[in-house]
Amino acid sequence: MKPANFEYFRATSIDHACELLSAHADDAKILAGGQSLIAAMNYRLARPQVLIDISNIDNPSQITDETDGVRIKATTTQAIAEHDPVVRERLPMLVDALEHIAHFQIRNKGTVGGSIVNADPASELPAMSLLLDAEYEIQSKSNRHVMAAEDFFITYMTTALQSDEVLVSILFKEPPKNCGWALHEVARRAGDYALVGSAAIIALDDGGKCVHVRVVLFGVASTPVRAKAVEELLVGQVCSDELFEEAAKRVSEVVDAESDVHVTDEYRGNVAEVLTVRSLVDALNRAQTAS
Repeated sequence: MKPANFEYFRATSIDHACELLSAHADDAKILAGGQSLIAAMNYRLARPQVLIDISNIDNPSQITDETDGVRIKATTTQAIAEHDPVVRERLPMLVDALEHIAHFQIRNKGTVGGSIVNADPASELPAMSLLLDAEYEIQSKSNRHVMAAEDFFITYMTTALQSDEVLVSILFKEPPKNCGWALHEVARRAGDYALVGSAAIIALDDGGKCVHVRVVLFGVASTPVRAKAVEELLVGQVCSDELFEEAAKRVSEVVDAESDVHVTDEYRGNVAEVLTVRSLVDALNRAQTAS
């Protein structure tokens, strides 16, 4: 199929893109890597009247080592982020997530910001944003502000980004030193969107007690979700398999799964618990090794 007719603009900078968005308002869509948008347009699921291409702005792929984390320009391709030495050293869990995204051909063109703004609840980068307490730098023609990832995702493929705003960069916060992490997901085939996914980070004190934990689920609700009830049970405790089994039962508080042509809602709920236990166990093993 072919997309409906549209008008095309190539932005030369983020400021230029914001000016174009301000002029065309709700009729416009931002085109970065296009790995999701172009497919949706070809199937007539998306019919923007205006496309604003930001793939050729100055320094489209840019990664900055900052004090509390790593800042990735939104137009950075997933492949560049995946192989960047700073990302690999400070955020190995993000590299793991990037390696789960589709196939390398897709990652060569798809962008970090594009995946986040697309906000598919089964994709890895929105989930990693929650796991790493990410902050989003957002710009419009008249304003620039920062939003926490936790406030960004509204519902299925819907975000708090306004029609005249552009996601400029993402600051992924580095978790505590000597932490452990893990990511597990189930998909029909390698490279497919996750049917269910779970990721975890655990940091221990000198006595082996959990002092920092993040547990995030994806593919089980209309957005990626933090399992805060699981986190609350683990903080201050000496972790064990039994404690993880008990904690994982609390993921039901955030799972709002639906049945589809692939699996049932019951399957998603059960697998969410299983994968959460696996992620916690592997994160703990890494944390103990790092300590």
